[in-house]
Amino acid sequence: MTAQEVRLCGLLLREHFGEVVAKVGTHLLRGGVQNLRTIVNETGMSLDLVKKSICVLMQHGACLFSAGRKGPGSPTEYRTSCEQILRILRYPRYIYTAKTLYGDTGELIIEELLQRGDMTMSSTVKTVADRLTQNMEEGRSMEYSEVSNAFAKLVETHFLQRCPPMVAAGTTASATPATPAIPGTPAAPVKTAPPTAESFPDCYRVPHLTLIGRGKRQLSSEDGEEQRNAKRAKMDSDKHGDEGIYWQVNFERFHLHFRDQAIISAVANKLDQTSSEIVRTMLRMSEVTTSPTATCTKPLSANEIFRSLPNSYNIARPILDQYLTLLVDDPMEFVGKAGESGGGMYVVNLHRALANLARATLESVVQERFGSRSARIFRLLLRKRHLEQKQVEDFAMVPAKEAKDMLYTLLSQNLVQLQEIPKTPDYAPSRTFYLYTVNQLPTARMLLQNCYKTVANLIERRLFETKDSKRLLEKSQRIEAILASLQASGAEPEQLTEVEEMITAPEKQQLEALRLHINKLDSAENQVDETMFLLESYINSTSTPPS
Repeated sequence: MTAQEVRLCGLLLREHFGEVVAKVGTHLLRGGVQNLRTIVNETGMSLDLVKKSICVLMQHGACLFSAGRKGPGSPTEYRTSCEQILRILRYPRYIYTAKTLYGDTGELIIEELLQRGDMTMSSTVKTVADRLTQNMEEGRSMEYSEVSNAFAKLVETHFLQRCPPMVAAGTTASATPATPAIPGTPAAPVKTAPPTAESFPDCYRVPHLTLIGRGKRQLSSEDGEEQRNAKRAKMDSDKHGDEGIYWQVNFERFHLHFRDQAIISAVANKLDQTSSEIVRTMLRMSEVTTSPTATCTKPLSANEIFRSLPNSYNIARPILDQYLTLLVDDPMEFVGKAGESGGGMYVVNLHRALANLARATLESVVQERFGSRSARIFRLLLRKRHLEQKQVEDFAMVPAKEAKDMLYTLLSQNLVQLQEIPKTPDYAPSRTFYLYTVNQLPTARMLLQNCYKTVANLIERRLFETKDSKRLLEKSQRIEAILASLQASGAEPEQLTEVEEMITAPEKQQLEALRLHINKLDSAENQVDETMFLLESYINSTSTPPS
């Protein structure tokens, strides 16, 4: 774990959970596995605050616990997951994807589960139905059954999954009795790997809910807090048939969807929309049968692909064969041929596609930072592997002085590496070949670290901007709350105008400029996160063994 990752995780924790949780989370990231007493002593915080912070982190899957490493009876130890914390950055993308696929209901279901970490299906359905009812016209409300159906669809497509059963620290899921420890022998190592949701048979089984009714509108502030609390307590005490079954967002399924969309988009940009629709069909057909770590999809025959194409694409069979041949022959190698049976067997090369997307990202970064000629040299080295300086000049058709400057600039930024191959053991410069090369994987790792640094800088800038205009933002929020209250009570237009005029013209101009600036920073964060996702997917594909 690098310093840039720790810094970004600290900022994300502080922004979403506050200073206290951020302090505990950052300490665990830096210090590794620690027990409760050590965390309290080294952070200087009270035991109660540390416990609450760990509870918040565990609720969102960012903290794991395991039995002590010193053997039976040793205190439980805690560790935080950097990967899980960094997923907070992608929350808007998860929510937007759910909205695109399943509408407003799917969006709110994912949003609620991301905000709370995990929830039962009944409480999620109630909360989402109430929120949707609140935005409907007077007299209309959302049926619980409609929200339940949307929830079931998200589970059916594996975007939601049950939380794995909690195993107490120091115990195992096995029913085999533990063998007594022999004095003088070291304690058996404790498995710290958390159980995954997919390792349980009921991971995607939706319980039968006895929940009937409609969403309810929130009570106005005049009804009193006590009345609301009493009603909430009564609702929570009702049983709906899913007690103890908690659900969480399946981030890996979202990541597979993002990966597929990136491949489809790349095919559309490189070839055309029809080619991308063929690849989309192939990915959709094989999404259930293909392992998340597989290098390519399961082979599909041309006949199966033809039958599964959407009806809106009226493609004749000979035309489909031509498109498949075009995809196979394309240098990007998104689609490969695996056999001749059934009119030809075809696969989508997932890992190769990710490698090509990462390569295109690296080339784009070099072009933006150092210009088109440097990008030409970089692309040349990627293709030719090893070249001497004179060969680079000749192949890239760049003057010797410029090529030398560009190569040294790329070398100083670690985007290009220099390899020495001596003719004699003494490494004499006159008898040594100096070859320039690009190692794609280490370069992608370095660029990923730069992305972490960039996002952290963007977050710090946004926090600074909002802190600098804190008074004006608070005033704007108060006036918006007053206006909403007056509109709900049916106030006269003159009253609304009078309240609106409480913000002066210069203040409105300042607010507009601030919102525009913050929107740009948010947009930049999302764009950098897309690059981060591509690079992370490529790096993970090279480190996971093919299944």
